[in-house]
Amino acid sequence: MKALYLDAPQKPALRDIPEPVLNAGEALMRVRYVGLCGTDLNTFRGRNPLVTYPRILGHEISATVEKVAEGAPAWIRPGVDVALMPYSSCGKCPSCRAGRPNACCTQKTLGVQRDGALAEWVAAPWEKLRTSETLSARELCLVEPLTIGFHAVARARVQKSDTVLVIGCGMVGYGAIAAAAQRGATIIALDLDDTKLAVARQTGAAHTINSHPSAIANGASVHDRLLELTSGDGPNVTIEAAGAPDTFRMAVEEVAFAGRVAYVGWSKEPVTYDTRHFVQKELDILGSRNSTPEDFEAVIKMLERGEFPLADTISAVVSLEQAGEALRAWAENPLAYRKILVEVAANGR
Repeated sequence: MKALYLDAPQKPALRDIPEPVLNAGEALMRVRYVGLCGTDLNTFRGRNPLVTYPRILGHEISATVEKVAEGAPAWIRPGVDVALMPYSSCGKCPSCRAGRPNACCTQKTLGVQRDGALAEWVAAPWEKLRTSETLSARELCLVEPLTIGFHAVARARVQKSDTVLVIGCGMVGYGAIAAAAQRGATIIALDLDDTKLAVARQTGAAHTINSHPSAIANGASVHDRLLELTSGDGPNVTIEAAGAPDTFRMAVEEVAFAGRVAYVGWSKEPVTYDTRHFVQKELDILGSRNSTPEDFEAVIKMLERGEFPLADTISAVVSLEQAGEALRAWAENPLAYRKILVEVAANGR
């Protein structure tokens, strides 16, 4: 089968490798779509400290079941389209014992700590598969990135009375906006790109702020705009989904007193804080990692109800052979893309 490797940063290579072996408790699947995200972009750039090379990318995955090992659940049968949960867990570490396997100490995500699904075939355990009677393979591919934002909202304990600032309008940010909107919160979305902010409004944001210096009118600042939108208090909750030092600081500087901060982004550089905000405001600072089966189920239900503008989040669909160049183009102009999908197989056969 064909697979796209990153031999080293910015060095993609398409190779023929053996098909995966079907083991007990697994399904063998033909990969349909793989979404490329900021993690993949950082891996391509050589800025992901969790990745060693060579590596096959791909953790946002939809596939069609082709073969199943004996004893599979009745719904896992040839021809069924599925989304994959790309995380592993040991079941023994403190996180797993606490019922939070998404933060397993030895967790390995497809395409990050182990080879992913930018290949024609993939095998995975049954418990990592989810399906829908109505969603297409393309739609199922977009489930995983949205679950990351859903999990961040759960970690932040968002409720109807909250005003939530979501920093960063990629797929994770959109997931956070959608999840917070479902809980009845008022959402302020912040990004550098007006096109992404337009999608954020479709997703559930009541207010949007373009934080590019050239977009702030009449000499006002992001801080001024946030105070204006919150009657001088600041947002009750901030969810950082951009992963930059400035936005990490913004999350604690702009949140209201007694507020909650959820970090789902990952800064690739050290972050220096004025720590008085932590104590003076008595903040709850929360990390949010990966997602849970419950998040997958919640996102699938939302998409089945047609409550998310999926088509508007996709900026390019490319073939497996074109994926390396698509990553290169994205690295050269990161603001030009929202979501890139790699169409590995047009159908399940």
